[in-house]
Amino acid sequence: MALMDFIKKQFIDILQWTEDADGTLAWRFPMQEMEIQNGASLTVRDTQLALFVNEGTVADVFAPGMYKLTTQTLPVLTYLKNWDKLFESPFKSDLYFFSTRIQLDQKWGTPNPITIRDKEFGIVRMRAFGIYSYHLTDAKTFYQKISGTRESYGREELEGQLRNTMVAGMTDLFGESGVAFIDMAASQDEFGKAMFAKMTPMFAEYGLTLDTLVVQNVSLPEELQKILDQKIGMNMIGDMQRYTQYQVANAIPEAAKNEGGMAGMGVGMGAGVGLGQVMGQAMASAMLPAGQAAPVASISADEVVATLEKLHALVEKGILSQAEFDGKKAELLKKLS
Repeated sequence: MALMDFIKKQFIDILQWTEDADGTLAWRFPMQEMEIQNGASLTVRDTQLALFVNEGTVADVFAPGMYKLTTQTLPVLTYLKNWDKLFESPFKSDLYFFSTRIQLDQKWGTPNPITIRDKEFGIVRMRAFGIYSYHLTDAKTFYQKISGTRESYGREELEGQLRNTMVAGMTDLFGESGVAFIDMAASQDEFGKAMFAKMTPMFAEYGLTLDTLVVQNVSLPEELQKILDQKIGMNMIGDMQRYTQYQVANAIPEAAKNEGGMAGMGVGMGAGVGLGQVMGQAMASAMLPAGQAAPVASISADEVVATLEKLHALVEKGILSQAEFDGKKAELLKKLS
């Protein structure tokens, strides 16, 4: 009876994987109730690794090549089974194939803005995204930590874990480097290199090798980007006093083109002269060396009132803001004290 059972058994004499499923990283060879024939042929292609697991214990790992499976080519499995050197018999063992092809054009990014502490802007929320590529290099580590005894394990199942790990690493990188956001955004290539160095050991923990990492964009949410644009604009223009002078100087010629000219704005020639005097004094003050006070020009109460009325007309026209008007008003009132 035992002889008949032995004859009915099916034996496997060729073990190979053709990787017909795109994106599969690990695949278990279908054993069912079959046993591997001693002396069977194992083919591991250039983009693969093969791993034997005996009763839950990782045994032999095979690099690309063609092998005849014997007690000599399966040293660890032979040791685990305590085979005698002359033992010639079929054996049962789980066999897993792993793809070592480079997984190209993998995308990473922040699904939601992440909060970081920036030395220039304080607490900000930022976004970043890019692409990366990797390949599997350590079959034993990947089996023990990721794929396990699954029939197959796909690239898509690993994508979320890798992406979240990269976002966490990016957050740590900002905190550790102390580099300002504006400098990091302006040097995306250097940022990518720093991220690559930080993420390489994290990928190795899963049995993977990170091949490339590219940062394609680093940005702030729209509302913060507007504030940054305003700050950049103010830095380019200069201080508020000069900015106000610039606005008014540009507004007067434009108003003169309108119907009624300067009078149509409620300004008139007198206002133009008075405003010109105030602006001239402010510009002269701005050009003085630091620490040197500007001489206080004499001005009558009537001139102050007239000038304030004209400036207020500019506020109503939207040429000056209320804050700018209040600043000029304070300057003029000081001249009366």
